[in-house]
Amino acid sequence: MSSQPKRDPISDHLLTPENSALVLIDYQAPQVNTIRSMDSIKLVANVVALAKVAQLFKLPIVLSSVGVQSGVNPDTIPQLKEALPNVVGIDRTSINAWEDADFVAAVKATGRKKLIMAALWTEVCLAFPALDAIHDGFEVYAVADAVAGTSTIAHETALQRVYQAGGHPVTWLSVLCELQRDWNRQGTASGMLQIGSEHGGPWSTEIAIKQFAAHA
Repeated sequence: MSSQPKRDPISDHLLTPENSALVLIDYQAPQVNTIRSMDSIKLVANVVALAKVAQLFKLPIVLSSVGVQSGVNPDTIPQLKEALPNVVGIDRTSINAWEDADFVAAVKATGRKKLIMAALWTEVCLAFPALDAIHDGFEVYAVADAVAGTSTIAHETALQRVYQAGGHPVTWLSVLCELQRDWNRQGTASGMLQIGSEHGGPWSTEIAIKQFAAHA
């Protein structure tokens, strides 16, 4: 039972803590309250889990909101801000985040080409910057269970548009496992189990059973 040597974390074609960044856009109450393609409580739980994953693996994080400084919208939801205590958000007036100079500069400043991206709504705040990022040479990984739209068809059509442009479909749990990759990487293994036990659905039950068996 022997793992292969660790790949070069920069050139690896899969996501690694060294080649990826997390981009979160417009997780604000008006957007959360108007999604219809999934349950809003589950959506918030999933994006919080995704944020915890990024924190565990020390990914660069770009967080953005729209219309806060102008008084149109409230800031990022408190559940997400609590999960990202040291991340300063970038407020915009542009509907498409990629048309905001500060936002694009922050993304480029991460030095990463693989962007794990989630936003509300799927059909607007995810699709537009995702398409622009792909056009500008970035790889976009759209986190399908951490995004939602104003209708199921709007959500699904937007994801298809991103995928057809070259984006990659992922879920928050697949991102967690892809970044970890090997249980022998002890620096993050316990944190992975912690996030999984808190947010993993059926996997959390599996973890609980194994932990109980190990301590029985």
